[in-house]
Amino acid sequence: MTRKNLAIEHQELERPTTPIARLLESKYAVVFGAGGSLGAALAKEFAAQGARVFLAGRTMYNLEQVAKQITAAGGEAETTVVDALDDAGVNRYLDGVAKQAGKIDIVVDVTGPLVSEYGNGKVAVELSVAEFMAPLTTIVKSHFITARAAARHMINQKSGVIIFVTGSPARPHVAGATAIGAAFGAIENLTGNLAFEVSPYGVRVVCLRTVANVDSRSIQDTMEFVAGRMNISKEQAIGQVATSNFLKTPATVKDTANAAVLIASDRARMMTGTVVNASAGAALD
Repeated sequence: MTRKNLAIEHQELERPTTPIARLLESKYAVVFGAGGSLGAALAKEFAAQGARVFLAGRTMYNLEQVAKQITAAGGEAETTVVDALDDAGVNRYLDGVAKQAGKIDIVVDVTGPLVSEYGNGKVAVELSVAEFMAPLTTIVKSHFITARAAARHMINQKSGVIIFVTGSPARPHVAGATAIGAAFGAIENLTGNLAFEVSPYGVRVVCLRTVANVDSRSIQDTMEFVAGRMNISKEQAIGQVATSNFLKTPATVKDTANAAVLIASDRARMMTGTVVNASAGAALD
């Protein structure tokens, strides 16, 4: 090889590579329930993909811990204590975000009750009326409140994405998920109805149906209950859930967050009024 060729090769090696474009660059995202395991994963992935994130939840300490992780990684995050069941409070909060940021590009609500409050793992005939109603009076109510408030701003700005997150119990396939399944079914129906009304204004509404995220608090708590009833270890119970999908591999909150990023991005600009089935075959349509 000649000296000239060596010089050219050296220049090629030193040539700077083009940075990979982040999917949510310059977008503003609001995450309700950001202090929980799934909400934190969503917020961190949104920030990693370039979004400035607004973290809302009921416990400031949890929100601050998530915000610290985001800022330590070079992202931008702000925290506010907000009860997603407080209609007036949610509207005031999103009014403030819109005024500060100038727009709201993404809103996702993953708030919900503890699994003990809705008897997850119990078969239907063992559920109390209060347990059955818990997801409906919390998840469905809060998601309507936050989505409606977000839609009002997004309609005015003629853009935005509202993301709902459900799970495989939205399609009956396992015993012990009656209450949460009913709520998830309602959310998936809300997705279509809301999208029908707001999409003509440039607002997308998409539901992400995931499968049991084995590292989420809800699944960890549920598997502890199931393990006790089946007289097996918690690890064995989680293992059974992890292999219940077609891929025979456990899903994590990171998987759900990655899917949400795609839905929130402009690459999914033609998706609205639909359920993105990321259940790995565990809940077929």
